Amino acid sequence: MNFNKKISLVTGANRGIGKSIAKELLKRNSIVIGTSTSKEGVDIINNYVKKQGKGIVLNLLDKNSIKLCIEKIKKNFGDVDILINNAGTNKDELLIRMKENSLNHVININLISVFIISKIVIKGMIKKRYGRIINIGSVSGFTGNIGQTNYSASKSGLTGFTKSLAREVAKKGITVNMVSPGFIKTDMTKSLSENNKKNILSNIPVNRFGSTKDVANAVIFFASDLSSYITGETMHVNGGIYMK
Repeated sequence: MNFNKKISLVTGANRGIGKSIAKELLKRNSIVIGTSTSKEGVDIINNYVKKQGKGIVLNLLDKNSIKLCIEKIKKNFGDVDILINNAGTNKDELLIRMKENSLNHVININLISVFIISKIVIKGMIKKRYGRIINIGSVSGFTGNIGQTNYSASKSGLTGFTKSLAREVAKKGITVNMVSPGFIKTDMTKSLSENNKKNILSNIPVNRFGSTKDVANAVIFFASDLSSYITGETMHVNGGIYMK
């Protein structure tokens, strides 16, 4: 599978799932632009991307930052062919204790920024009559999770967004799909107590946490021409903890 220098934008590419996705795209000859919220994160991206792309600082809470990021990519590389909306955050708390700014912060980064980035990027895709948009959801968006009303709502919202946008642009040669990870070995799961990990594992049929590459493999499929007749769908990568 070769992406033949297609231009990929991966948000949150300095670590975890985003980094794995970016590296798999690089292996397949894509030009990869990865974003991070910090200069340190951008340095990490530039270190593994080398001359096959670039790291860019991006503040997902700032519409102007998003606009400037896309303009910079277009000027230096061209219009984006493959968009991976991966960056996300969480501020877990029981709803009765949750502050309104925790709700807004998570919704704005996990959902609203996806609207904004996709709207800007899709213009170039329509001109080329080609594009792949892959949104990274979460099993929590389908099952719910205690202390994650804000996070689960933001990820659940991506499902409706994915399906609706897929219908809007299907005739333009653009597919829009979602990959929904379960419990993956990332910084988020590292913070879980050993007791919590045991309880979670007992509910995962394959009896292990997923790897970031497990998620990246699903993204690569949706980004490739192998999935050209699939749009508006969600691929669940969760070891069987949730079966649709």
